[in-house]
This record gives sequence, C-alpha cells and structure tokens, in this order.
Amino acid sequence: MSRQEKLAALASTGVTKAELDNIDGGTSRGTTAIADGDGVLINDAGTMRMTSVETMATYMGTKITGGSMVYLASSGAISSGTASVSFTQFDASKYDHYQFHMQHILPVTDAQYLWARVSTDGGSNYDATNGNYHRNATTDATAFWIARSAIGNASGEFGASGIFYLFAPHNSSVGTYATSTGVMMGTSSSVVPLHGPHGEATGVHLTTADVDAIQFLFESGNIASGEIVMYGIANGT
Repeated sequence: MSRQEKLAALASTGVTKAELDNIDGGTSRGTTAIADGDGVLINDAGTMRMTSVETMATYMGTKITGGSMVYLASSGAISSGTASVSFTQFDASKYDHYQFHMQHILPVTDAQYLWARVSTDGGSNYDATNGNYHRNATTDATAFWIARSAIGNASGEFGASGIFYLFAPHNSSVGTYATSTGVMMGTSSSVVPLHGPHGEATGVHLTTADVDAIQFLFESGNIASGEIVMYGIANGT
C-alpha cells in the first residue's frame, strides 16, 4: 500500500492527527479534568479497548488493601439551620470500622453538646432511647456524646474539630463502641479536648444489632456551620 493509500485509509477512519498524537509516549501530559462518562484506553490482553472511568474506579476499589482508609462521603459545607447530618454509606462487605472527620462544627444555640445517634434500619429511624447508650462508665444516655463539654457559638468561638470513631458497627453479637478525639471551644472561648480527661466522650450503643447509618446533631437546636467527612477502614476481603 502506498503512502497516499495509507493516508487515505487513516482518513476514512475519522482519526485525526491530534488524536493519534495523544497516544504517542512523547506527547506532553495535559491537565484536563476527569469526570464521570469519560473513557480510558486500555490494553486488554493485546486488544486495545475503551472503558469508562466509573469501571476503572470500581476496579481500583477492589484493590484497596485491608486497613486502608477510604473516602466515602462528605456533608459538604453545612448550611445554618440544619437539624442534623446523616450518613448511610455503611458496607460491612468492605469496611470494618469508620471515621468521621469534623471541621468546625458550630451550634446555632449557645452551649450545646454534640451528639451522634445510630440506626439499624438504614437510616429510617435513629435510636434515641435513654439507656440504649452508655457514656462515661455506666451513665445512661440517649446518644453518643462526641464532645465532653458544651460548645459555644459566640463571636471568636470556632466550634468542634476532630475525629469520631465507630468500631465494628456491623457486629450484631455485641454492642457498638465509639469514641472521639479533637478540640473544641466552649463558652467563654475555653479550649478543651473533645474526649475529656476521664473518657466522657467514650461510649457504647448497647443494642446488639447491625448498625448501618449514623446521625450527627446537637442536644438542642440546629447546626450553624461546619463539615463532616466519612471514611471507611477497609477489611481487605
């Protein structure tokens, strides 16, 4: 086949020179953002194929090793007046434990305790029964206490930031443990640890059931601002 015939055959495929240049190893890399619906060219046992970035993401997820922390969801910037923030992205087939990273969670009403309540029906209902939670040794509670002191909301008070840990919530033969670590500003701009010196923010949900959703809220009133991000700890299966 002559050079002209080869060029004519290439032109008939609709492939442009610029497109061919993109698979040249010497071509400089661009910064085009990747988004759902985009394609990825792969060598499938010697055959070049196109697959979607969603398929690639699913495959990469299966290669996460046990113990890795995996991003699951974010509340985004919480709007003032939000009553609660819930997460339902629990998956016992992939994750053993969960972490919730909190950034400057501020109450609308001054001097409020930050709580978490769990669900065993995918978030349709959240357990608020007094005595189904214990905090600070054997003290009955209606929720996990994340902050050991009341959080202030005055000017110059920045709410609570830290990590809330939930351990093996899928294990229905035992209760679910939780604890928190971080820092907060109480009333009068007092800076104290979330956990407290005597484990005030350590607790257990005593109901032996598969926990599959969680809700964050203040004891009274709404959330003014902040963000919460959920991560899972991969079980390696």
